[in-house]
Amino acid sequence: MRLLLGIAGAVIVLGGFSSVLHSLVIPRPTPTGLGRIVQRLVHRPFRLLADRLPSAEAKDRVLAPMAPLAIVVTLITWLGCFLIGYALLEAAVSRLGVRDALTESGSSLFTLGFASGDRATLNAIDFCAAVTGPIVIGLQIGYLPALYGAYQRRETEVTLLQARAGSPAWGPEILARYAQVELLDNLTELFRTWERWSADVSESHTTYPVLIHFRSPKVTRNWLIALLAVMDAAALRLSFNPSQPQAEVRMALRAGFVCLREIATIEGIAYDQDPHPDDALQLSYEDFLRGVERMAAQGHPRERTPEEAWPHFRGWRVNYEALAYRLARDIDAVPAPWSGTRRTDVTIRTPLTPIDRRPVTSE
Repeated sequence: MRLLLGIAGAVIVLGGFSSVLHSLVIPRPTPTGLGRIVQRLVHRPFRLLADRLPSAEAKDRVLAPMAPLAIVVTLITWLGCFLIGYALLEAAVSRLGVRDALTESGSSLFTLGFASGDRATLNAIDFCAAVTGPIVIGLQIGYLPALYGAYQRRETEVTLLQARAGSPAWGPEILARYAQVELLDNLTELFRTWERWSADVSESHTTYPVLIHFRSPKVTRNWLIALLAVMDAAALRLSFNPSQPQAEVRMALRAGFVCLREIATIEGIAYDQDPHPDDALQLSYEDFLRGVERMAAQGHPRERTPEEAWPHFRGWRVNYEALAYRLARDIDAVPAPWSGTRRTDVTIRTPLTPIDRRPVTSE
């Protein structure tokens, strides 16, 4: 019996260390693990409650504390695993009962020292437990600045995009606003910035998957909707203006859907790695035309008609649409145009193009 207790305790302690190392120390994404299981269990009641609320604002208020709370619960779970694991080990090498073993383990794990039994056979386990507690708590404290640093980098560009894409962001609105203020030549800088942003998010959100569920400070902003808007703007630019510079546009588009694929892998979402350009889109041609009309109203130039551009746009969007829609549904992103459905029916929010109030000069 004591041998079984010792084996169970060793497995729990080693499993706890493995989870801590993969989550906080090793800079490599891990699709599964104790931390991910805990996070999903924490997410479930928040989602159930959010699904019963009618408005996007109410859903956002409920979901906002979900990811931060998951971090706290994960820390408590790790400490609980070590508490139970060391208690089983101590019960296996001594005559302590379960209650006394838990007291001894807790005293050592949290370095309280009030339950020292002065038993030589327990000293090694007590010392290990005493070291484990501060190390795990210290790693978690060091982990938070890295986590929030990545969050702030992500949100800085999302906030800057608001002036360029509206709130919530929408691909046609980006091109419409750039055309309105005659800054289409500066689009390459936007796409260059978002190529680097995609690479940063791809690395940080696969290493720290909890960031996927961190929400923006405002309900109408969302990192995934912003990325989708930039990719749609890139696809529209390539479809309607083939003679314009394409290098930065193509690189931003590819970096965007590679980012989505890597996040999908870490989330366990299946996807087609090589979709055919003629595959059907969930976005309808009628919705596509409404976006094109928004661009045309602000004077965006077109080298192709909508009918000619549609197959090209579809060929680009098929690479990322399904993944973007699935992730937007999973994280309950703000319901923007061209972003798919949500778990419950919500009103789609379309950004408004600012009125051009520049004085008209007479010639």
